[in-house]
Amino acid sequence: MNIDGTLDEAYERLHRTGPEFEGWLTNHGPMAVESMVRRGHAKQVHRWLDGYMRRLDDLPRGTSPITADGWRAALGDPHRLGDWLAFFEREVIEQPWRAVLETWWPRLLPGIAAGATHGVIRTGHAVHALLDHEDGPRLAELGQALGYWAARWQQVPLAAPSGAADPVSALAGLPRVPDQTAGINHRLNQLTGLTGWSAALAALRPANDAAQARDLLAELTTAATSHYLPNAQGSAIMLVHAATAPMAVLRTLPALPHTQWVGSLHAAWAASASVTAAYTPATPTPRHSLPTAPESADEVFALAVRHQDEHVIKLADTCLDVHQRTGHPDALAAVIRATELIDEL
Repeated sequence: MNIDGTLDEAYERLHRTGPEFEGWLTNHGPMAVESMVRRGHAKQVHRWLDGYMRRLDDLPRGTSPITADGWRAALGDPHRLGDWLAFFEREVIEQPWRAVLETWWPRLLPGIAAGATHGVIRTGHAVHALLDHEDGPRLAELGQALGYWAARWQQVPLAAPSGAADPVSALAGLPRVPDQTAGINHRLNQLTGLTGWSAALAALRPANDAAQARDLLAELTTAATSHYLPNAQGSAIMLVHAATAPMAVLRTLPALPHTQWVGSLHAAWAASASVTAAYTPATPTPRHSLPTAPESADEVFALAVRHQDEHVIKLADTCLDVHQRTGHPDALAAVIRATELIDEL
């Protein structure tokens, strides 16, 4: 349990800012600092925030309160961001946070693409922090995360897994969206009419119970980090989310009833598959041109913190979990690959 106060102080600083800036870029601060504190880099958090927060916008104000009966009309309306933040600020104060999550998780999960999957990712980090220690700033962070997700709620096509493919094979079998010249919304919009998309989603083997869903989610995060390594040149930043979105869902499972685990797998797979289809390049980088990882996982995360890019920090956090579970060096090499490519941007 980490209760040294650094994460709460960071949250309090960040909660004066909005979930987005410069239009609709995502505020990664809460996700990055949660990772840094949990990985033993609390001393670097405030200095990192000093630089990062210069980019952020103020917390948006609400215009019309969202009610318990009228929430559906406001779902996915980014103009109601301030209203959604205020709504969930009240929810996590008035009810136990697990009850709020149990109610809203299935409502929000179909819109898992929200904010390029950052809605669910920020929620996963917030839940991870609350499972470690419950207090006011961490409850407030969950409210901010859920409010952001609700305002940016965005669906992607879903198909329940019913095949025999493992996650590595299922990711490799995904068709690519034909036009990869614009942003994520343009790319995701092509999925609905993409030939073979539903069949490719269904190709993943199913989970018949909660335990199988958890295990398959873990395999999916491993497969996505392995896929990142040779394909990151498609988008070193966006392909990060093919791994961090299912990891966020995996980390949220302990706070959810088992009845919600299989549906969580389905949504996480759809999100990871969608980002993969949207940004995977036509040709992967040859193995001999890829970096190798140092032996120390702690060294890799320290490198990510020194690099300072928020996407590298988030990816490193996921990759270290994968490496701890599997021992596979590609999980650490993926972080090195990210630092190299993002330095070139």
